[in-house]
Amino acid sequence: MAQNTSWLKARQTKFALYATVYTLIVIGVVATVNFLANRYNKSYDATKSKKFTLSDQTEKIAKNLKQDVKITYWDKATAFTGAHDLLDRYKNLSSKIDVQYEDVDKKKTAAIAAGVKSYGTIFVNVGDKHEEAKSLTEEEITGAMVRAMKGGARMACFVLGSGEHSIADTDREGYSGLKELLEKNNYKTDTVKLLEKPEIPQTCTVLVVGGPKRDYIQPEVDAIKKYVEDGGRALFMVDPPLNFAKEQVDENAPLMNVLASWGVTPDKDLVLDTSGVGQLFGLGPEFPLVTSYESHAIVRDMKDTPTGFPIARSLEIGKGDKTTVEKLFETTDNSFATMNLSSGEIKPSKNDKKGPLVLGAAGTYNSGRDTGNGRFVVVGSSRWSSNGFLRFNGNRDLFMNMMNWLSSDEDLISIRPKEPSDNRLNMTSRQMSILEYFSVFFVPLVVVGAGVGVWWKRR
Repeated sequence: MAQNTSWLKARQTKFALYATVYTLIVIGVVATVNFLANRYNKSYDATKSKKFTLSDQTEKIAKNLKQDVKITYWDKATAFTGAHDLLDRYKNLSSKIDVQYEDVDKKKTAAIAAGVKSYGTIFVNVGDKHEEAKSLTEEEITGAMVRAMKGGARMACFVLGSGEHSIADTDREGYSGLKELLEKNNYKTDTVKLLEKPEIPQTCTVLVVGGPKRDYIQPEVDAIKKYVEDGGRALFMVDPPLNFAKEQVDENAPLMNVLASWGVTPDKDLVLDTSGVGQLFGLGPEFPLVTSYESHAIVRDMKDTPTGFPIARSLEIGKGDKTTVEKLFETTDNSFATMNLSSGEIKPSKNDKKGPLVLGAAGTYNSGRDTGNGRFVVVGSSRWSSNGFLRFNGNRDLFMNMMNWLSSDEDLISIRPKEPSDNRLNMTSRQMSILEYFSVFFVPLVVVGAGVGVWWKRR
């Protein structure tokens, strides 16, 4: 009996030892996992548009930080959980980014001293520079970081007076969307009327010529030419000289001659895309698409992001006396350019140019000045950045890349923070009819047939 009791106690001791060891192992594993999870916060974004992944632009800025960045989020403690999802992604990008969460209710005097006026206030500090993000979005937070690092705002000046798109116009043809986009990216906007005073203000960082419909007079062109050749920066978006119905665009020969002298000659044609890809977006052949790009800084990060250019003309790339010009992008092989600009009806002819056709180019003018060389970008369309088309796939990204290159902010050239994608299912009328018959007739008949079959077997 004693031997059995001794054996039982030994067995119980052995099991207790095993249980203790297993418990310690489990605790050790859990502690290690928690330690690693806190130190290395990693996640996987399985969404198609990478909705929960910070953009290339944000990652590039974070990796190149030379100063510490402090992001402070002021809100109720109950709202911190929702903010962690986005702000912790910034913290994980760089050891130089510190994120702090402050309770407005518990630290009211500190909140007042910091300038907090409402719940959900976000401040970004870089050194002694202080900026506020207007909302809890990547676009606003990254924009605040850029403003704090870059200091003063840059000025985008839009030429007006000869039928150009207006930044005050909210219609489809207007540029009010560009104004909003630029101001979110640390630019100020202004207008320049060269007819009244043919001179580019010194406050202009980049001059934008957005689709003039009327000819510029020589003093206007001379002012633009002098501005760029003295080291200024300019974006030219020029439409084909159409001449039918109400749509009439002058040839603007004086301006075209200046661009040609710099090495970019806009042709008198209309580019058409016959690939049929535009039909997927509900668009016709007058909307050529671009899906591949060159190696220039403006487009090298665009990769396979499509952009579209409605009512576009092709460009010929050459060489100027003091300029270096590079092609940015061109159409696909399934495109051609017609010179028939006096009729709204598309009539291909033997004289049409075959694709691929250049739609965008960038150049540098050797000014020989200490202030730097001039820079210019030419695009054979102005509608691609209008309110009606600005949000088409990569159009916003491409426009801001052009502006950042022109203003010598190459470190900001990348894909902008993403907006929620609108994934729609486009179906033809035949496909809709098939779906209707399938759901209204076929599926109910299958259910009824299955019921009859079960009844028949049990009968």
